[in-house]
Amino acid sequence: MTAKKRNILVTSALPYANGDIHIGHLVEYLQTDIWVRFQKLRGHNCRYFCADDTHGTAITISARKKGITEEEFIAGVSRSHQADFAAFGIEFDNYGSTNSPETRRFCEEIWSAIRKAGLVEEREIKQLYDPVAQTFLADRFVKGTCPKCGRTGQYGDSCDCGAVYSPTDLIDPVSTLSNTTPELRSATHLFVEIERCHEFLEDWVANSGALQPEVVNYLKGQFLSDALWPWDVSRPAPYFGFEIPDSPGNYWYVWFDAPIGYMGSTLQWCRKSGEDVNFWWKNPETEIHHFIGKDICYFHTLFWPAMLKSAGYTLPTKVHIHGFLTVNGEKMSKSRGTFILARTYLNHLNPSYLRYFFATKTSPRVDDLDLNFEEMEARINADLVGNIVNLASRSAKFASVTGLGDTYPEDGGLFRKAADLSEEIAAAYEERDYGKALRYILECGYRANKFFEDAAPWTIRKELEAAGGDANPDAFRRLQDVATVSVNLFRQIIVYLTPILPDLTRQSEELLGCRITSWSDASEPLLGKKIGTYKHMMTRVPKEGIEAMIEETKNLNTPSGAEQPPASSEEAAPASEAAVSDDQWKDSGQPLLDEPMSETITIDDFLKVDLRVGRIVEAEQVAEARKLLKLKISLGGSETRQVFAGIKAAYPEPEKLIGRLVVFVANLQPRKMKFGLSEGMVVASGPGGPDVFLTFPDEGAKPGMRLH
Repeated sequence: MTAKKRNILVTSALPYANGDIHIGHLVEYLQTDIWVRFQKLRGHNCRYFCADDTHGTAITISARKKGITEEEFIAGVSRSHQADFAAFGIEFDNYGSTNSPETRRFCEEIWSAIRKAGLVEEREIKQLYDPVAQTFLADRFVKGTCPKCGRTGQYGDSCDCGAVYSPTDLIDPVSTLSNTTPELRSATHLFVEIERCHEFLEDWVANSGALQPEVVNYLKGQFLSDALWPWDVSRPAPYFGFEIPDSPGNYWYVWFDAPIGYMGSTLQWCRKSGEDVNFWWKNPETEIHHFIGKDICYFHTLFWPAMLKSAGYTLPTKVHIHGFLTVNGEKMSKSRGTFILARTYLNHLNPSYLRYFFATKTSPRVDDLDLNFEEMEARINADLVGNIVNLASRSAKFASVTGLGDTYPEDGGLFRKAADLSEEIAAAYEERDYGKALRYILECGYRANKFFEDAAPWTIRKELEAAGGDANPDAFRRLQDVATVSVNLFRQIIVYLTPILPDLTRQSEELLGCRITSWSDASEPLLGKKIGTYKHMMTRVPKEGIEAMIEETKNLNTPSGAEQPPASSEEAAPASEAAVSDDQWKDSGQPLLDEPMSETITIDDFLKVDLRVGRIVEAEQVAEARKLLKLKISLGGSETRQVFAGIKAAYPEPEKLIGRLVVFVANLQPRKMKFGLSEGMVVASGPGGPDVFLTFPDEGAKPGMRLH
């Protein structure tokens, strides 16, 4: 037991109420549930809150297709989501909905604070509008002919040829909602000028300790090194969501109220439990931990802290960011049968298998997790069935005859050695390094099994049976000693495994006739008790179950809610999930997940950016700067510009760039820097550091040419 009892509020990203839970989602919810169970076992006041994310155009479309209201639709999805989570042993203290009066209350409070801080601006935005469906159209609700290659039937944001454009650029656009031609209309949108929080965010990201080092570097390099773009937080009517009180006809965009749903769910629980919500969200003694996927890092590490800060709420203690799920080394795929719904998995396999296997792969890093079915089968069979459950079945066979002794026998220091590992295992759990925790735990299992083998209780039982049982008290005592040691070593292991395998813990409690309620249970032996009859705990992973699950997935229709066009970046589900891709080029979707698309702009917005071909005529290191190269760009004739570009790690020999043509933002407002005036920007791609790739024009381009 730790010295101080902590107050810990924990959340997972809210699953979008437009589809089923699949095993990609479970990467997050299982690791969060394990962490929460561990904290509760340690005696901390830890609460786990989640909710369905329920607003947006996609919900309206799904409800219409089913002929029901949005409220009826999301209620059905919520029941399905909660049933799937419960089947995998995921226990929330409260599971709510963003479409709740509690969430609305916090939306209004936080919005008022943002307004008072002077962070909101209004702008007119042009969008395609469906006069039949009477709604503005998100990119993915428009189809037409690609303006670049002429392909027909392309969505409003991108084409199969790789072109990216605005829906207004489509030739012969058609609304997928009514199959009619949309109109171009203007609407007022509200923007949060998050750049005004830049100094605070820069300091929080760098110094709060809330983020993993790789996340800090990512945010510094990709976002905080420049001005932060305004955040469009409204959508015009009709829209399923909360109407903005001081802007009638406008509704908060789904991504505004999604994280506020954490607070709404907390308030629902507080009202049922008689607690003060401010104890959880305005108390410096309460820790706040968010578990999210790397695809929504931007929202949770920039927008969300800015919202909380503006409204006077506690900032996150930790934002635990994880990678995605791949299956057998590839992205989840419907055609390969690896885009597996939670319900499909449960039809064929024990949920404890997935809990355990995901735990073996979980670390504090932002790494993707690969589900290899052969590896899962081998690890479950060896680690759980062959090691832990095997120890239980063999030792219980003798303990049910002898009971446990009143004193703990000599065991060569095995019990004490496992008890001494308690804090090391706890530290691994605390850091989400479940793989490391399991290595310690499995070692305890190997030592316990070796003890049992060396003690050979079956030979002692033969002595006992040969003497008629009670006639050989020495043999009985020796058999009881072996049973007492073996059962207690097994119980220690189960205490340590309880956060990961709650079902196995419940089975063990029934066998031992004693509840496991505290982490400290692993430090004191269980003595003087009668042991129940062993009942089967876990089978080996059935190969036929894996094969049947994959086959069922292949034969399924698309997941519920996915018959509509997939949600665009503006309606994307906040819950993290692996991308699905079966295209012929096998291009990874990871870059787009790492840096989601920006808000839609019009062609007029784009034309404001003057992109020119430029030639690098000078390039040199900036000695005092870690990231910058100093470039001189010629735009033809005598027109030159000086630029400081953060590409030093990618181009360590700048002289090799001299003479190269690049794409240059020519009308960017000059920026005074420590090292001089930067008069533009060279265009590049990549996540940052050494992975930056300058954009070079094709052969024939000349300095000064404008890009169209």
